[in-house]
Amino acid sequence: MERAGRIDEAQKLFMQAWNSSSNNYEKCIATHFVARHQNSPEDTLKWNIESLNRAKDAPQEKVKSYYPSLYLSIGISYENLGNHIKAKKYYDLAFEKISDLPTDDKNNGSYSKDVRKTILEKRNSFIERPLQAVLTGTSFFRGVY
Repeated sequence: MERAGRIDEAQKLFMQAWNSSSNNYEKCIATHFVARHQNSPEDTLKWNIESLNRAKDAPQEKVKSYYPSLYLSIGISYENLGNHIKAKKYYDLAFEKISDLPTDDKNNGSYSKDVRKTILEKRNSFIERPLQAVLTGTSFFRGVY
């Protein structure tokens, strides 16, 4: 439904999955999807953090491959809220876990490849910003943090 653009219907199903989930693994997955279609960046962050907390309490062998995406989503949430320090922290955490993403995408479509690419882009953008400031003589820290 989500891919077909039926966002409202998808969101209802994601909430139904959250409400009917019976353990932290299921809640981790459900909240990861619920977070995708919130009305505010604050609510998106809240659901992303809930997903991470549920992952920490789930059997690690089941959620290990989700951490890169969870950290990436939290980083994006913080970036959208203008908190670049926390965004960078979570992009770095996502990068540290990037090797946990599945390398065989025949079951995941291109999801792992897309997550990997976005982690690298986001992390590199934070590495390049201070260098750009030095090269242009501008203050990197003014208005960024």
